[in-house]
Amino acid sequence: MFEPVLLKNVAVPDSHLLSTYEAGGGYQALAKALREYTPDEVVNLVKQSNLRGRGGAGFPTGMKWSFVPKQSGKPKYLCCNADEGEPGTFKDRIIMERDPHQLIEGLAVSAYAIGAKTAYVYIRGEYVTAIRRLEQAIAEAHEKGYLGSRILGSDFNFTVHIHCGAGAYICGEETAMLESLEGKRAQPRLKPPFPAVAGLYASPTVINNVETLACVPHIVVRGPDWFRDIGPDKSPGPKLYCVSGQVRKPGLYELPMGIPLRELVDHAGGPPPGRKIKAVIPGGVSAPVIPEHGLDVGMDFDSLAAAGSMLGSAGVIVIDDSTCMVKVATRIIEFFHHESCGKCTPCREGLNWVVKVLRRIEAGDGAPGDLEQLDMLCKGIFGNTFCALGDGAAMGLRAALKHFREEFVAHVEERRCPFH
Repeated sequence: MFEPVLLKNVAVPDSHLLSTYEAGGGYQALAKALREYTPDEVVNLVKQSNLRGRGGAGFPTGMKWSFVPKQSGKPKYLCCNADEGEPGTFKDRIIMERDPHQLIEGLAVSAYAIGAKTAYVYIRGEYVTAIRRLEQAIAEAHEKGYLGSRILGSDFNFTVHIHCGAGAYICGEETAMLESLEGKRAQPRLKPPFPAVAGLYASPTVINNVETLACVPHIVVRGPDWFRDIGPDKSPGPKLYCVSGQVRKPGLYELPMGIPLRELVDHAGGPPPGRKIKAVIPGGVSAPVIPEHGLDVGMDFDSLAAAGSMLGSAGVIVIDDSTCMVKVATRIIEFFHHESCGKCTPCREGLNWVVKVLRRIEAGDGAPGDLEQLDMLCKGIFGNTFCALGDGAAMGLRAALKHFREEFVAHVEERRCPFH
């Protein structure tokens, strides 16, 4: 039976307190890293573990760290992306609310590895409880000597600051997040240069999300071989899955990376009584939908990519057979259109056009040629934007049109929504 790693403390009373975290072995990884490893050796440990970023892209974490130049003459920064704006995703919030010291230790070990003295946690402003818990945890860590100057008697100095965002989805994109941190309008930057070379304040910067950083202390304590033994070779480790939608037991589940999607839905109790699963969105609304017959796919980066979707933030949304897929597609595109930063024309104008067509079809006013127009609009948006927001919207709509085209056709031909 799989033993929880990242969520092992969340059900313990007062799990957010330093005393509880220390009683469960907390900050042993930081002490071990400072005592036994050089920064480069910590980077190599993470490389050997094959930890891939849990924020969506799945880029190898150790490799990202190794891109930071050794001698740049500028300070190095570590940024934690805790914005978590992807609909259907709530895994990072649980860590910050219930086990904030796990994140702080992950930040400290990671900063030691890359040579950073300062870290910023960019957190969405709606996460009020998480913000308060993090502030309390940072104060506790400072008082106990896990943050500040000469940490645990070493030459390592490190501080953590919290920056509250205003709830903009685009700030989940790393360069838009950096713009917001610098006090500018949150819009994605043109790359290159990449953040590892010119990130925050034009200085070398590493950006990882909460779940990724929370994995680091466990790798240091237990070793990269232990981590690689969990899940598939190319995407190993424990994984947090957020399951919501039309399912009996929605919630946050920690299971090995690569678990079949069908089995994950079964863990959450399956569909409501008397209903059947129609489809599942496997990685937040930016991930293309998977129809019921494809649910045996593994929940890891490579397997989902081969199936035409993506793991993304692992926000699993279950859709049963009572649901109109045209309505689902409309609601998702409305969200992306609302959250578009407006920087590039294909996203700004294209999504506006897509919303109008979808609303017309759902209202029973669809016309012949509308579906072909949607195909054309997706083609014009995908691959032509500064960031992945437009790509995610286009990919999601393309998948809905591919797997459930008959529902779109029925809306147009019957001039009504067959479900509502």
